[in-house]
Amino acid sequence: MRSKSRTILYSGLLSGTLDILAAIIIYAVILHQTTAVKILQSIASGIFKQEAYTSGSQMAFYGLLLHYFIAFVFAYIYFKIYPYFPFLRNSLLLSGVLYGMFVWIVMNLIVLPIVFPKLPQKHFDFPLLLSVLILIFCIGLPIAYITKKFYTRH
Repeated sequence: MRSKSRTILYSGLLSGTLDILAAIIIYAVILHQTTAVKILQSIASGIFKQEAYTSGSQMAFYGLLLHYFIAFVFAYIYFKIYPYFPFLRNSLLLSGVLYGMFVWIVMNLIVLPIVFPKLPQKHFDFPLLLSVLILIFCIGLPIAYITKKFYTRH
C-alpha cells in the first residue's frame, strides 16, 4: 500500500465485502434463514428502524452503505492503533483473531444493544461461535494483513 488512506480504503473494502458475502452465503444461501435483501435491510434498520423493512431495495442499498461505513471505521481504528501495540506487529494471526473478537464485542455488546434495546439474550452456542468466526476471518484477519503490509513497507 502506498498511502495511509489507500490502506484504510482497501482494508475497509475487503473486510466489508468479505463480511457481507459471508453473511449472505451462510444465512441466506446455506441456512435459508433470511434473504440478502433482509440482511441489508436489517443493517439499515439500525438507523431507519421499522421503516427499513418497508422500502425494499432502497433500504437494502442504505444498509450496504452503512455496512461499509462500519467496516471503514474498524479499518481506520486498527490502522491508528497498530503502531502503539507491539503485539499487533508480532503475530498477524493473533492480532487478526483478537481484532475480530474485539469487533464482535463492540458490535454485539455495545452498538447493537444501544441501537436495539430489546435484543434476545445471547447464549454460547453454534450461532454465536459462527458470528465470531465470521468477524475473525472476514474483518480481523484482512484488516490486520493489509495494515501490517503497509507498516512493513513504511
